[in-house]
Amino acid sequence: MAKAKTIYSCTECGGQSPKWQGQCPHCEAWNTLVEAVAEALPTAGKNRYSALAASGKLQQLADVEASEVSRTPTGIAEFDRVLGGGLVEGGVVLIGGDPGIGKSTLLLQALAHLSATQKVLYVSGEESAQQIALRAQRLALDAREVQLLPEIQLEKIQATVAHEKPSVVVIDSIQTVYSEQLTSAPGSVAQVRECAAQLTRMAKSSGVTIILVGHVTKEGALAGPRVLEHIVDTVLYFEGDTHSSFRLIRAFKNRFGAVNELGVFAMTEKGLREVSNPSALFLSQHGAQVAGSCVMVTQEGTRPLLVEIQALLDDSHAPSPRRLSLGLEQNRLAMLLAVLHRHAGIACFDQDVFINAVGGVKITEPGADLAVLLAIVSSLRNRPLPEKMVVFGEVGLAGEVRPVQRGQERLKEAAKLGFTHAIIPKANAPKQKIEGMEIIAVDRVEDAVAKMR
Repeated sequence: MAKAKTIYSCTECGGQSPKWQGQCPHCEAWNTLVEAVAEALPTAGKNRYSALAASGKLQQLADVEASEVSRTPTGIAEFDRVLGGGLVEGGVVLIGGDPGIGKSTLLLQALAHLSATQKVLYVSGEESAQQIALRAQRLALDAREVQLLPEIQLEKIQATVAHEKPSVVVIDSIQTVYSEQLTSAPGSVAQVRECAAQLTRMAKSSGVTIILVGHVTKEGALAGPRVLEHIVDTVLYFEGDTHSSFRLIRAFKNRFGAVNELGVFAMTEKGLREVSNPSALFLSQHGAQVAGSCVMVTQEGTRPLLVEIQALLDDSHAPSPRRLSLGLEQNRLAMLLAVLHRHAGIACFDQDVFINAVGGVKITEPGADLAVLLAIVSSLRNRPLPEKMVVFGEVGLAGEVRPVQRGQERLKEAAKLGFTHAIIPKANAPKQKIEGMEIIAVDRVEDAVAKMR
């Protein structure tokens, strides 16, 4: 097969050069030229554009029939939840995470379930067939029908998929795959971009579902070009501390479902096990009531989760008191302390303030504001909050307590887990009483602090 011509394109200005140079000849930026496959130019002539326009298929949007996309369950309910119900024919899924977090284990478990009804292929660029077989044996998986291909050359992978015609293909990992059309090494920006584009094109044309495993940088972002996340249909991130047995998988992009969904797993000797009640992971088990602890209900996609917020205040012996927040935004903590001082008259300028979300969960929604404030006041006064109480609500700079989304679902989840009291925004107060739960609705920060007494 003739080798395709390559060019070097600037990542800053888009200018092209026939050979690599340290400085872009167009915008004069340094080290921005990356290798790419040159596209064949259309035949010259005055009718060139007419021929191209005639070859395109023009449709009216009203004439396009919109039908619901069918899904194939993977056999792992938490994985299906994050995917939006299962795998989609012709879809491309990108899953990233730290080394050793459990990406390959999860996908091998999913393929073992799918192999009972479909033809599946596991392409490994990092492990040999013997290593994968040993993992399947260790996990006690019935993976006899899973086809293995230890290969990193893109053209051979494409030929195998075209010949075997599997329904689901796992590429582990995209950073190890290379195309012979490019001279750069596997894992380079050009190789990752070109290989991902070719695999995506193959998935759309043949209807095969492709799952790409991606490496992450030390900052936690997916390695390679940003365009990798734009090419694929779904982007999932595997999170969790390698020293802990709990794993979280989140959807950050999903063309076929909702984003910000959360799947919870526990790593065991037999692989990843689904956690049926994830709220239990994020609640500490105290023998007695303790000060500085407040339970909130956060919303992860369509799932309400109960998370314990812990606060510790201690006398500061430094000119600048410390403000440390784990699992919550640190800048928001400084704002909440200012609101607490201005509107509730509680000053913490001589206190070190430490905030932690139990279980390693990261909370990004503002609905945690009220819980953080009440945990701070509880620790400062060394007075525990009432037992079986949940709190949620956004706090504004004027001291008002604003409503949050899906307030009814949060309250029902808390009631289902045995909580009997709730401090919530007045706008989220339910019209009908929730059996077994006392609702305390507030519209100001000072009112919420007063209800603690």
